[in-house]
Amino acid sequence: MDTVRDIAWRTNERDGVRKMTPEGLYGRRKMTALVRRALPYASFGAVDRAMRALGLAGVRRDKGLRTTVPAKDGKRAGDLLDRDFTAPSPNHTWVTDFTYVRTWAGWTYVAFIVDCYSQKIVSWHASTTKHVDLVMTPLRIALWTRDREGHPAPPGLIHHSDAGSQYTSVRLTEHLALEGIRPSIGSVGDAYDNALMETINGLYKAECIRTTIFSAGPYKTISEVEFATAAWVEWYNNRRLHSSLGMLTPTEYESAHYAALTEQFQPA
Repeated sequence: MDTVRDIAWRTNERDGVRKMTPEGLYGRRKMTALVRRALPYASFGAVDRAMRALGLAGVRRDKGLRTTVPAKDGKRAGDLLDRDFTAPSPNHTWVTDFTYVRTWAGWTYVAFIVDCYSQKIVSWHASTTKHVDLVMTPLRIALWTRDREGHPAPPGLIHHSDAGSQYTSVRLTEHLALEGIRPSIGSVGDAYDNALMETINGLYKAECIRTTIFSAGPYKTISEVEFATAAWVEWYNNRRLHSSLGMLTPTEYESAHYAALTEQFQPA
């Protein structure tokens, strides 16, 4: 129980107040996997009993508001994924979407770009409007980020989205063509056309927006949303365990991929 308590709760050195950590949002499986990093022989049952004794339960996701508005005059690319959200390597397929956050000052919209290989959030951007720049800006950030990491996006990268008007706009379509990126747009009225991003948006709302772990109190302005989102993305990419990745973080999963390539191409 002590190990689970230390993982889920942390005492602030300044005021001595105990506060739940992001790992406190984990359900039984992820908490067990994290505990086993320190105690390899920890049993699922022991972790389950400790979580029940501490009043811990995995955070749950609820269905959000509809934000996809199909464009009447936009040109749509075909669906290159057909609900297959896997990729053989990083920078092969990116998926993107945006969701909403209510603040005292009005709605804030947050757009994400996720790499299908590692489920890593490559970039994100917050705005108070749903204009095309909401989805153009994270694309520029993603390309810059990958280049800075030493793994630039290659020509032929797939950029998949839903059929929202922002993603079928002429500006975005032309920019994708200039960067050598292949656009892919899911079908209208299909709940699974961008299922991976629906999952990421659900996690974001459940783990970041609806809890007080990354921000205390209701959001008043877009700045407060940006601060909380930045903290959540850093945790999601570098510390959050993913069952679909073998209980690794997205950063660990990508590092393992590139480490394997380095070993493979070493001279004999």
